[in-house]
Amino acid sequence: MIGTLVTLFFVGLVTLVVVGVVLSILGVVFSLALGTASFLLFKVAPVIFVGWLILKLLEGRKRPDQLSAADRQWLDGGR
Repeated sequence: MIGTLVTLFFVGLVTLVVVGVVLSILGVVFSLALGTASFLLFKVAPVIFVGWLILKLLEGRKRPDQLSAADRQWLDGGR
């Protein structure tokens, strides 16, 4: 009888330790994912958006019939 109770106690203790470790690993993974998403959304995305906006504004100033030297060379067949 005492052996059964001790066995149940240790099984319960091991189960609690395993569940605690699994939950802590899940918490770390969730925290890293949330931190990465937050960094990309609030730090990287605005910089990319501003760069894209500047490129679009500068592209609007360029005349549509104006070609760069590299484009002319490519159109002429690479000569």
